[in-house]
Amino acid sequence: MQHHLTYGDIEAATDRISGRVLPVAIAPVDAGAIPTAHRDPLDDRPDAACEVWLALEYMQHTGSFKARGAQNFIQAHRDAGTLPDHGVTIASGGNAGLACAWAAQQQGISATVFLPTTAPEVKVAKLRGYGADVRLVGTEYAEALAACEDFAKATGALPSHAYDHPLIAAGAGTLLEEIRARVPGLDTVVVAVGGGGLFAGIATAAQHHGIRTVAVEPENCRALNAALQAGRPVDVPVDSIASDSLGARRTSAMALHSAQQDRVHSVLVGDDEIVRARQSLWDHQRIAVEHGAATALAALIAAPHHVPDRDLTTRPKGSSRNYRPANGERVAVVLCGANTDPSGLVQRATGL
Repeated sequence: MQHHLTYGDIEAATDRISGRVLPVAIAPVDAGAIPTAHRDPLDDRPDAACEVWLALEYMQHTGSFKARGAQNFIQAHRDAGTLPDHGVTIASGGNAGLACAWAAQQQGISATVFLPTTAPEVKVAKLRGYGADVRLVGTEYAEALAACEDFAKATGALPSHAYDHPLIAAGAGTLLEEIRARVPGLDTVVVAVGGGGLFAGIATAAQHHGIRTVAVEPENCRALNAALQAGRPVDVPVDSIASDSLGARRTSAMALHSAQQDRVHSVLVGDDEIVRARQSLWDHQRIAVEHGAATALAALIAAPHHVPDRDLTTRPKGSSRNYRPANGERVAVVLCGANTDPSGLVQRATGL
């Protein structure tokens, strides 16, 4: 039976990982520095512009939000006495594997991590630095996942998941609780979506507090958007500059359920917009994040108009290509990971 994530799951995860992860830092966006959420030039009211805040979760342990879910997953099994002698195993595009290996190291257990051969070398090197047994299989996450599942059956290792597990998603959802505490009156949270674990957790917490969630995906890695259109999880092609972290072929039923609730808005962005958002973060704020993290900001950079919530109930889900905050709206953009090679950013920023 499919588990529908609840706010109670988020609360339990918050208690479970308290003191085990870093609290998120929040930074305001200088409206004159990054071309997001431009105010209407015809509106000269002093309070017309929205407020945009960056949730700097790329500063989390292991360089991404995934540390939250990994800690929640392993600690829950530790508390229940269900951690096996053979440790844990996971398939990942990189960030979930890093978090699992780190959390396993913290708990003194072994971790075997399956990655596609296309995983960035920076992530492979970090995994080995955490003492993980790294195995490169196939060219997509789905192939690494199949190998991981076979390994778990053969060895008895505890299978974790990059996104499709309630403990993983609930751990990720703790991030929204922290953002809300740091940005009073928060209206909207903007988050990139791969398989849907971060989205499901954040959307569940946001729904409880009456906060809008904007789910952003690359045009060619649109598992959640396609599921919304089909009414069920479906396989999609994976071909994007952000596919190393957002390249799930299929979203989870848990994420789809979260996306079908009120105050959720699905957005697709092009790779060129992702690249521009990532470069803007570096040029103006000296923030170096991976393309998957920049995907969230790309939704605002590409936005030509505001789409009210009421439109979401009268249009087919998934039809929007952008998100424009309304005047006075308070928006938090989650920068979810920074396991990337920043050399290209340095070269472009310095003109080399």
